[in-house]
Amino acid sequence: MKKVFKISLIILIVIPVLAGSFALFISLRGIPYYEAKDPGIKIIPDSSRIERGRILASMLCADCHMNRDTRKLTGGDMDPLHKLPFGNLFSPNITQDKTVGIGDWTDGQLIYLLRTGIKRDGQYAPPWMAKLPNMSDEDIASIISFLHSDDPMVAADDSPDRPCEPSFLAKFLAFVAFKPFPYPEKVISQPDTTNKVEWGKYLVWNLDCFSCHSQDYAKNDYMTPPNSAGYLGGGNKMPEGIYSANLTPDETGIGSWTEEVFVKALRYGIKPNGTTRLPMKPYNLLSESECKAIYAYLRTVPPIKNSVNRNVIQ
Repeated sequence: MKKVFKISLIILIVIPVLAGSFALFISLRGIPYYEAKDPGIKIIPDSSRIERGRILASMLCADCHMNRDTRKLTGGDMDPLHKLPFGNLFSPNITQDKTVGIGDWTDGQLIYLLRTGIKRDGQYAPPWMAKLPNMSDEDIASIISFLHSDDPMVAADDSPDRPCEPSFLAKFLAFVAFKPFPYPEKVISQPDTTNKVEWGKYLVWNLDCFSCHSQDYAKNDYMTPPNSAGYLGGGNKMPEGIYSANLTPDETGIGSWTEEVFVKALRYGIKPNGTTRLPMKPYNLLSESECKAIYAYLRTVPPIKNSVNRNVIQ
């Protein structure tokens, strides 16, 4: 009996000590570091790449990195409403400034960051930064061509960064769940734009549509998006307090929507019962053909019966 009591007492002491030590380790370690690499790729920019990169960056980067007053990608407060549980989040300056921006980053360093999530100093870009493990090499080259261009959005600006103050949860997730993606071992080709379903799938994956419109950020599979919990079935709580819409071809999703209705909603924010709400913004930089391709793909995904109450705000 005494032996059992002694073992129980040891367990009661040891477990809290170990848990406390682990929590202290996570808190002090912060966002982890990994080996940084530069694949040595040099992008040859041209006007078409820069324009394509401008469109992609406007849809993927600008929401977080753009200063709304100057229209430059100098970074700023990512969560002004303080709805996210990840701490005080600030996006960095990604203009051509060589001191506080990315003016002296090589093409390879930027590629490695966008592909894996590892910055050139080795620190893991936090979970809230979108990574592009499935984007084609050509589209990646276009984004980098734009970032290294003389476009006013990325012209050198020495506005200083404000360091993020990640919460314990953010540090914990970066340590145990969110890991760098593997760097591609082979060429990732452009999608076949004559195949509307394949083209639409490419756009849904690489414009990060599934990230918000699946069940939960923490349950997304960014390497193989269809493995995400509730893939495109909506119900994910947004920072603005609303829940994402169901985009599957179920009656509780967009099953009754025609192609024309969908294109109008995606490009212009006009829905049959009103308008889209933040964080969803009209994707007016997408062509009508791209919108139709997305619609074609969405009609092929498995339907999920999930009636999302879009009027609930928490």
